[in-house]
Amino acid sequence: MNGTKITKALTTAGLATLAGLAATALGAPAAHAAAVNGKPIAYVRDGVIYRSDGAGEIRLTEDEVNARPRFSPDGTKLAYLHNGTVWVMGANGEHKHQVSDRTAGGPSWSPDGRWIAYSALSCTGGPGVFRVGVEGGTSSQPLFPAECRDQAVPEVGYAMEAPTDGSATPAATLADRLRTDDAVAWSPDGTQIAFRGGECESIADNCLSIGHVGTGRERAIDVYGGGGNGTSGFGVVPAWSADGQKVTWTSHTAKGAAVAVTEADASGANRRRVGKADDREMVYAGERTGVLTAARHGRSWITAVDLATGKRTPLRQGSQPTVAR
Repeated sequence: MNGTKITKALTTAGLATLAGLAATALGAPAAHAAAVNGKPIAYVRDGVIYRSDGAGEIRLTEDEVNARPRFSPDGTKLAYLHNGTVWVMGANGEHKHQVSDRTAGGPSWSPDGRWIAYSALSCTGGPGVFRVGVEGGTSSQPLFPAECRDQAVPEVGYAMEAPTDGSATPAATLADRLRTDDAVAWSPDGTQIAFRGGECESIADNCLSIGHVGTGRERAIDVYGGGGNGTSGFGVVPAWSADGQKVTWTSHTAKGAAVAVTEADASGANRRRVGKADDREMVYAGERTGVLTAARHGRSWITAVDLATGKRTPLRQGSQPTVAR
């Protein structure tokens, strides 16, 4: 390496170090990598949605009442919850607009980018799954339970519990805060949606289901209880691998146990635990990489995990990650 190259390298390193020191001095959380396999990530910290493509991060929402961001299939938009209702914005935070005024669980995009699925009060009085056009201005259409497809959509006003990012330490445990998180996940081929609850709730205390969009048929892939003990466990916040062969979700097996990440085939078979105790909300970022929320220094941190070796890389302070495809 010649003198010019050495000077340039040292200068670059020095600028990076100074930038890191400045960020720390200004109170910004320290970070390691800020993108995953070259893909941008978005996440929530204290009710604010951020995006990171490299060394820095961009604040995307002005207020602190936001949750569950999800990148659109082409990476140009984010669906998210604002004050508990579904909104869409550009990947840089522009053109924010509401698409549904129903109190909802975390949204998910259809693979063609035309629809957004979300959970809300159904015609049965329990949680169901709806879809709405990305631009809003149209009525939400019931998808699950299938019996609600020809029924009137319930009036707006049902209050579902909004997810928290776990940054604070309220009296409620992490398991308590996640138990009723109704985030949904649309499969990569567009034929299925994974969601909390479903027909299995008629015989179980808590369950996680996959429903077929075309036929309305459901199958349970994770079931807890059956004796009226609502604290027996739960499965929430599902996500699909890019090939649609795997599903991951946050699981909790018993009172006093830690939450954990479970991965399984789309049938629910061949399940395994990924990561450590209190890991949660994993999404996929390629064949070998998962991005999840982990506990670190008493806070929630977005963390990349090598699914083959278990190697972990802290990314950013925050929770509820989404990775652009």
